[in-house]
Amino acid sequence: MTHTELLNLPVSFPLETANRALQLGRTTGYDLAKRGEYPVRVLRLGNAYRVTRADLLRYLGVSEAAASGSPGAISDATAA
Repeated sequence: MTHTELLNLPVSFPLETANRALQLGRTTGYDLAKRGEYPVRVLRLGNAYRVTRADLLRYLGVSEAAASGSPGAISDATAA
């Protein structure tokens, strides 16, 4: 995912989206989530797995302030 795509994610989203951002395959991502070993916090809502934007951005080291072009923001070249 590009830096812009990461910053434009909704507040929470399906595990498949987080898998894409973390470059994990579908099976690997779900296996990690089921074992409680996913790299970021996973919310279990019924049968659905969801991840929050804040947790994913924190893990990737992307500041939400980057959206406004603040100094020290991570460039597209370093985003996943």
